[in-house]
Amino acid sequence: MSELVSDDVTRVGGERLRTFALEVAGRIGLADDHARAVADALAACDMRGLPSHGTRLLGRYVREVLDGRLNPRPGVAVADEGPTHVTVDGDGGLGYFPAYEATRRVIDKARDQGMAAAVTRNHGHIGAAGLYTRLTLEHDLLTFMTSGVKLRLEPGQSVVKAAGASPMSFTAPTLEEPAVVLDVGVTHNIQGKAPEQAELVRVAPRLVLRALGFGAICQAWGGLLTGLSFGEEPAWSAANQGAMMFALRIDLFCDVDRFKREMDEYVRQTRRMRPLDGTAGAYLPGGVEADNERRYAADGVPLGPGHRRVLEEVGGELGVAPPWAGA
Repeated sequence: MSELVSDDVTRVGGERLRTFALEVAGRIGLADDHARAVADALAACDMRGLPSHGTRLLGRYVREVLDGRLNPRPGVAVADEGPTHVTVDGDGGLGYFPAYEATRRVIDKARDQGMAAAVTRNHGHIGAAGLYTRLTLEHDLLTFMTSGVKLRLEPGQSVVKAAGASPMSFTAPTLEEPAVVLDVGVTHNIQGKAPEQAELVRVAPRLVLRALGFGAICQAWGGLLTGLSFGEEPAWSAANQGAMMFALRIDLFCDVDRFKREMDEYVRQTRRMRPLDGTAGAYLPGGVEADNERRYAADGVPLGPGHRRVLEEVGGELGVAPPWAGA
């Protein structure tokens, strides 16, 4: 994602954003380790230029917890486990906690067995799927992750509703260049307002159908496989998501260093190519985010008016000063 176009931005350091999120998470009753996990994840997304999955999500999470739709103190537990698989139950809380636990176990199992898979269930939003796939990069794994949401489909709705939110992330490690990290919501651009949706169908129908196809796989693998049902309702109403991860060791198929050297060359050769019109450069997935991290570490994260408004409202409700106060 490119930097915000608006001139109306306030720059805030990543650590200030993390501290703000940590205090907010504690004020709504999250356990200390869970509050840290959420704060770290949200600040990391802000630092990579992913504001949709950064600290502005605090507005959503605060409401879901305070309104009794999410369990503030979930007992995350392993429901089933074997040498190459694990199922983690989120006990009605935010999805970060079972997703991190599943990722940790997948890494250990894939290192031991060559490949491993996990599903998580009975939880809320997991944040950005790339948060978890990126954790596997240093372990020389190729990883895929997706998530599904409980669907409520009605006759007469647009078929795009059947694809859900459809996050998807793939990763491939490198030696020196930014790792390739695809982290996208595959149907977001076709879920806009009716005129925009109709125009996309008119000018790029096959592109729309491909997005729907990817969305269906996200729902099947990251939703139905995890136990989401069309019939029964979750005990905690916002615990309506599941997730699935799969990882494999590179050395099952080729020398790890050779693969990573070739990945470096792939990134470098791509960077020298002509970029798409309206874009700042020729990047593979993850390259823009890596550049954002470097810039924002020096200059601060640019928060637009909408983002600031969310943090002001959350902070005002809970008695937490906004992260730019006194900066």
